[in-house]
Order: sequence, then structure tokens, then C-alpha cells
Amino acid sequence: MKYGVVAHHYWDRAGGGQLVCAAAARAFDSAGYRPVLASVPAFRNRGRYVEWFGIDLSEYEVVTLVNLKLRAFGIYLRLFVWVPMERAIEKYSPEVVFTDECTYRPVEDSLKKVRFVEYIHFPFEVAVDRRFRGLGLYYGEDQYVAERYGRFPMNAYWWLFTKLLPKFIRSNPFEVASAVLANSRWTAELAKQVYGERPEVLNPPLPPNVEVVSEPKPFEGRTNSVVMLGRFSEEKRYHWVVKEVLPKLRREVGDVKLYVVGSAGTRTSYLYVSKVETLARKTGFRVSRTLSEESDVYLITDAPRETIKNVMDSSKAFLHATVNEHWGIAAAEAMARGLPVVVHRSGGTWSDLVNEGRYGLGYGNADDVVERLVELLTDGKIWRAYSERSLVKAGEFTLEKFSKKLLSIVRDLP
Repeated sequence: MKYGVVAHHYWDRAGGGQLVCAAAARAFDSAGYRPVLASVPAFRNRGRYVEWFGIDLSEYEVVTLVNLKLRAFGIYLRLFVWVPMERAIEKYSPEVVFTDECTYRPVEDSLKKVRFVEYIHFPFEVAVDRRFRGLGLYYGEDQYVAERYGRFPMNAYWWLFTKLLPKFIRSNPFEVASAVLANSRWTAELAKQVYGERPEVLNPPLPPNVEVVSEPKPFEGRTNSVVMLGRFSEEKRYHWVVKEVLPKLRREVGDVKLYVVGSAGTRTSYLYVSKVETLARKTGFRVSRTLSEESDVYLITDAPRETIKNVMDSSKAFLHATVNEHWGIAAAEAMARGLPVVVHRSGGTWSDLVNEGRYGLGYGNADDVVERLVELLTDGKIWRAYSERSLVKAGEFTLEKFSKKLLSIVRDLP
């Protein structure tokens, strides 16, 4: 039996990293490698991957550091992903190892003996190494890091993590891994600045349970509503939208509704939902956490796939507010529904998903967002043009294409 290890620090969440790792496991399975999933805490939600992504992981072996379900200290879990990696390597002697983590310094020697693939969502050194100040991504410069870890006690939480990190982070992936991949052209260019070499780009796939529709619901059958999709966390900037964007948009268009749909599996996430709700109410909006009430802002947590589809199919535009998003799977899902997307002119969402304006609209500030959204909400011709472009681009991100390229890379490794 040939084995392929896929290592991620925390599998029990429906995030972009988890999707990529699940897709890698499926790719290995299709090529005859029995997947082994390495996780720091217990992996209790394997059965939900069918619901979340349409990928069944239930039959694969799992190796963990601790058989406990941990829902806190998430970034600290990254420091110990090397332990289940080491255990999986010792137990199964795999032919190939795949990880989207960079904290494997203690097992570098073992990884050099196998075909090892590191997948980079974002080169973490940029956020913690003083050499990369000025790029807008260092601690204090990056909006997400500043908002989440800029004040006590979270700044102390971040400080301790950065002090421990050098003991676990590998120095240069190109000196250890057989292949180094990146999720977007933007990430690859950033990685080149850090490591001196450019990773090969392998865009994440759409989840198999996200179909690329052939005939999206027409403009005339949709309401004046904007949808946002993604986990409830600071970097998604839902708070910025309800405070800075929606009031201006309603002055231009009138009765516009905002739907925010996302996962909220941790205490931090639920606290953020409450923060957005409070802010929206202070701004003068009616807020509901269910779709059954008449409101201005809907905050829908952990919605089933059918609900997400219905909300997208009833809305006229998808708004992605994250700055320097490394990829943007939520925007890709919206494009698969034929929904025009409006994204910040930064990161992999701008470089790879909308190809710098070819397949979607970009913005730089709140006034830009409002202008782009007004076009999509009021002009059927513009809407149809970008709806068609969304579908064309979404067709590039199937699981089959992801698997084919990943396996081709693995087969070519020495």
C-alpha cells in the first residue's frame, strides 16, 4: 500500500486551507496513494466535509498530536503540526507528503527523504520579519493583524507566538521541499521576495459541491441586494461595509439589502458577529440573524449550501472586502453562480480571480465600492457582461483540473 500524508494544523473548519488539503487528499487517493491526514487536535468533523465541500474524507487514516477537540489558541496549533507529520511518516513511510504549513523545522531531515510538497497560502515571514516592513503586510501594517492583534491582550498573544515561531518555522522551503507551490500569482511574487525563488502557481479548486451554473438567474429576477460570503472574522471587514459602504450605497440606490453569510465555529467568530450586529444597529439598520425577518442587514451563520445558493441567486452583486486576500475562494464560489464580483484591488483575488479587472470589478476605497455596486445594481447590460465573465473564469477552477496539475507535479519529482 502506498501512502500520501496531508498535514494541516486544524481540520475542523470550513476554510480555504482545509479545502486545499482535502482536495490534495482526494488527488492522492485518485492516483493510488492512501491518504493519511495529519492534524494537531482531534479531527471530529470529517463527516461534515461532504456537506461543506462535497469531499468525503471519512475513510482516511488520521494521525494527531492530541485526541482532544481544541477550539482556541489557533495560531499556536501551527507550531506543533510537525509532530503529527513525524508520527505519520514513521508509521506509514509515505511516498509523498503535502502540507500548507511552514512550521516543520524539527522534521526537515525526514521530509528531505520523501517527495515533499509545500503549498503556500501566504509567506508568513512577511508578517513577522522586520526586513519586510513597508510592504503593508508586516505586523502593524496589515489591517487584519493590526485589528485582531493590535490591542491587549491579543498583542501579548501575538508577541509570544512570534517569539516561539523561530524554533519551528523552516528557513527556506526551496531548501527542503521537492516542490513549492503557491495559491496565486500575487502570493508567488511575494514568496519570491522572501525566498529568492518563485513557487509554481496552483490555484485552489472550487468545492465539488459548488456547480458552475449554465444559466444563472437573470438580472430582472433578482433583488437590489449585495451578498458577502466567508467566515466571520476581522479580516473580512464586514464591519467596514456596514459602517462605511452600505449607508452611502443606500443613499444612491435606496432599499438595498446586505447579506453576510459565513461560518462561525469559534467564540472569536461569534464575538465578531455580535460586533457587526451592534455596529449595524448603531448605524441605523435593521439586523436579523435569520432570513425569515424583514431587515436591512442579514448575518447568517453556518448556513447550509442550499441557503448560500439561494442568497447568491437572489442578489445582484458579490462584494469581497478583504484587503490583500491571498486567494478568495468565496469570490470564486460567487462567480460559479454567475454573480458579478467586486473585489479590492490587491492580493490574489485581484491578480488571479478577476485578472486585474478582466473578469470582475475592483475598488480602492468606499466611494469606489459604491460606484461599482451602483453599476451592477442598476444597469442590466453591465450586469450581464460581468455575469458571463464570472462563469468563464469559474470554469477554470474544478477539482479535476487541480488534481491533474498537482499529480503531474508530484510525478515529475525525483
